[in-house]
Amino acid sequence: MSKTGKSCRVTFKYPNTENAESAVLAGEFNDWSLEDRPMKRLKDGSFSNTISLETGRSYRFRYVLDGNIWVNDPAADRYEPNEFGEENSVVDI
Repeated sequence: MSKTGKSCRVTFKYPNTENAESAVLAGEFNDWSLEDRPMKRLKDGSFSNTISLETGRSYRFRYVLDGNIWVNDPAADRYEPNEFGEENSVVDI
């Protein structure tokens, strides 16, 4: 994380243990959009995306692999139940 004033640049990285072809970062910060935050595939096969988030709060998020497989971040700060009977990853800024 890189903090500047009231916002912070946060890099989300998914290790891609499922060998997915694509990944999207979806969360409260983009109304859970499946198109707004496509992730870049890195040379090691993982996916990454860096975004600016407001400091002093928490954000729920998940990764969407290949357009329909929702997974959590294994390195999330914590997890919270969601309305689908699963859990969301949470990052605390």
